[in-house]
Amino acid sequence: MIDPLETYTFQQLSQLRMLRLLSSQRIRSSRISASVAAMQRVSGMANPLLEAGLFSAGSRVVFRHEGAIVDPLSRQLVFDFDTVSTSRLRTVGSAADVQRARESQAAELFYEAVRLEDEQGTLRRVIELYIRAIELQPTHAAALINLGTIYYNQRQYIQAEQAYRRATEADPNYALAFFDLGNALDELQRLMEAIEVYKIAIRLVPKYADAHYNLALAYERIGEHRRALPHWMTYARLDPTGPWSNHARGQARRLIEAEHLQIVARR
Repeated sequence: MIDPLETYTFQQLSQLRMLRLLSSQRIRSSRISASVAAMQRVSGMANPLLEAGLFSAGSRVVFRHEGAIVDPLSRQLVFDFDTVSTSRLRTVGSAADVQRARESQAAELFYEAVRLEDEQGTLRRVIELYIRAIELQPTHAAALINLGTIYYNQRQYIQAEQAYRRATEADPNYALAFFDLGNALDELQRLMEAIEVYKIAIRLVPKYADAHYNLALAYERIGEHRRALPHWMTYARLDPTGPWSNHARGQARRLIEAEHLQIVARR
């Protein structure tokens, strides 16, 4: 997935770190590669290693995407995770050792929160775990995204915006963070800002179907129908079946017909 090079970008190093973590859990490289490729097809992500929460469930590689845990090979939701203990942080050794220990504990807290999200009556505990993980590792983008999604689902859009925005700052290549931030801004009636962050998500992942759909909706709501048209058409091409695709095609057809009528009227 990553060719041998003399030097690596920060993004490539992040991918290598994720791959090393999975390999350390004795997951075959062929399984990892197949799961990443399947996630690209399922979600439209250019780089699921960075854009989705990624971890192992036994011998499987699973992803957290849009609030759900997904096994992309089977296209099934995953609910059963091994319990991850939350060991105490040891503050001994060098500064680098301390930082690694903090990141390790943050990862444990994150996995525990993900596991508990599917259990009834654990929401407060889940929020506490995500907050603790973020305190230990302020750049933990996946924890910020998941915390923001909890706030979003509770209609606490200001708190959701803050969490999503921090995720975009922690990882400027995290397309999902920009998409979710756009959704929060949309709910706050800040459509022009929402449009800008949807555009960033699409620039990062040009085949991000849902971002095209929401951007088209936002353009429609501010009366920019011509700008909405290409995004309706792109969504319909990326997701050719289902009710959302039918709606996108219908909107595109309506706009094209309206444009033809305007041309005839001017003549």
